[in-house]
Amino acid sequence: MGQFENMKTFTRIVEAGSISRAADQLNVAKSVVSRRLTDLEGRLDVQLIKRTTRKSSLTEAGQSYYQRAQQILADVSELNAVTSNAKVLLQGDLKIALPLSFGLQHMVPAINEFSDRHPDLVMHLDFSDRHIDLVEDGFDLAIRIADLKESSHIARKLAPVHTILCASPDYLKRQGHPKSPKDLKAHDILQYTSRSGAPWILTGPDGQKQPIRLAAKMSANNGDFLKDAALSGHGIVRLPTFLAYQDLENGKLVRVMKDHTLPTLNAYAVYPQTRHLSCRVRAFIDFLSDHFKGEPYWDKCL
Repeated sequence: MGQFENMKTFTRIVEAGSISRAADQLNVAKSVVSRRLTDLEGRLDVQLIKRTTRKSSLTEAGQSYYQRAQQILADVSELNAVTSNAKVLLQGDLKIALPLSFGLQHMVPAINEFSDRHPDLVMHLDFSDRHIDLVEDGFDLAIRIADLKESSHIARKLAPVHTILCASPDYLKRQGHPKSPKDLKAHDILQYTSRSGAPWILTGPDGQKQPIRLAAKMSANNGDFLKDAALSGHGIVRLPTFLAYQDLENGKLVRVMKDHTLPTLNAYAVYPQTRHLSCRVRAFIDFLSDHFKGEPYWDKCL
């Protein structure tokens, strides 16, 4: 009996809760299941399950091995199905990192629909703006909003992300509308923390790029907070349209310096070059690509 079969038996023991129940489910003798587990532990030179006369439990090594074994068995099942041209039933774990605001506001409907289509898929979602190492942290893919001209990962573009300058009508009534980049120096500026101190690059109607470095009155690491600060009249903010579009449409925010544009970013699905792209990851990326195709609904405000 090979290591792969022993691995399958081990996962069955864990899921069944005992060697005897696993034997019943596999329709083999209890001694056979026990021997396969012993062979696997001998090959690995580590105890995977603590066994007593009353109960058994996973060791720390066993817990780690079980999680990876589940992934490997699911990958092999998918590979066999694809190779034999059989219909692929997506199952196993899918671990995804998503930016906080974009993820919660625009990814949730897509995730829910994909999950409904594939009920055997277990999805693990991390909503955060922190930088995540996909390989080290064990993620299958990430949704990133960035300029990925140079990247160690493979990226598939999902949608453009335009950014604009905007402020509340009340603020602009008090402080006036800036007409040129240099006018911004006289205004209260709300900035995302990661861009604090970096110049804004505005392209004028003549096509000339005009960098302007501004001191922030307020900075934060969350776009929703900055939007709320702008809505409260605290200053001019640079926001992606996917955050600002509803408030622009209902007049709670007003676009500033419409004749100047800021660099366009993109939303990407990103995955490591070194990792085999499983069917579940590929299916999810294909689904997102179709879900976001065409002009984004949040850009109609432009």
